[in-house]
Amino acid sequence: MKLNKSVLFTAALLAAAPAMAEVGYQHIRNATAKINYGGTTFLVDPYLAPKGAYAGFEGTVNSRLRNPLIQMKQPPAEVINGVEAVIVTHTHPDHWDEAAQKLLPKDLPVFVQNADDAKIIRSQGFKDVRVVGRNTEFKNVRLSKTGGQHGTDQMYGVPQLAELLGDAMGVVFQAPDEKTLYIVGDTLWNHHVDYALQQYRPEIIVMNTGKARLQNMDGGIIMGTEDVGKMAKTAPNAAIVTVHMDAVNHATVSSKDMRGYVKANGLGKRVAVPKEGEVLKY
Repeated sequence: MKLNKSVLFTAALLAAAPAMAEVGYQHIRNATAKINYGGTTFLVDPYLAPKGAYAGFEGTVNSRLRNPLIQMKQPPAEVINGVEAVIVTHTHPDHWDEAAQKLLPKDLPVFVQNADDAKIIRSQGFKDVRVVGRNTEFKNVRLSKTGGQHGTDQMYGVPQLAELLGDAMGVVFQAPDEKTLYIVGDTLWNHHVDYALQQYRPEIIVMNTGKARLQNMDGGIIMGTEDVGKMAKTAPNAAIVTVHMDAVNHATVSSKDMRGYVKANGLGKRVAVPKEGEVLKY
């Protein structure tokens, strides 16, 4: 049987096209992740203290409980090993804790959301602190800051709460021959999230979905189960990873809750709810 020349040409092009590289995402605990992307290893939002090291967050639900609520599966030295850069989406202590500040090498590059956070982290002895913009380059990877809102409009209308909640960024990872990765960060769903999805069309989306709550205030300060369902509809071709559950006192959605939601809504092929230490490949 003779093959059409155009078929042979198309086959040759497909054979010559570079294969998409594999993205490795290891869920450490809470929002902490070790990510291999574009041949570079990043540590995101390091929360490295042993179980029960800190008092619960004052003014939040279940503040009598001590944080972290659970232990990491690996020792901190193993988590840190091989890390080439750190990304801190914001400086709340469940994303950048005292243990991380003491354990991480002070010459590691640390990427942050703004000059205020950079000033804080430089004051802790870190020598290479960089603010993420749009297409901020590190080795073979481009990092882009995305916006968010770490609470409801009602909360931000109270000056003391607005100061407490502060700002928190999301981050988009891009590199040649890599799937685009979007870490949504500590935010509720709003126009910033819509914009990031439209602008970058990510193929992997990491969502913080513990629905952490303040005392005596309606609504969460990060996303929850229903946001995962919305994301599955809004980004139908993306793989979704759900984290930021089980480890802090004010979370009201557990990984068990999330797995139940995923199963009940037939999202098991789309949505991962990783266990601590689990490595996902995309």
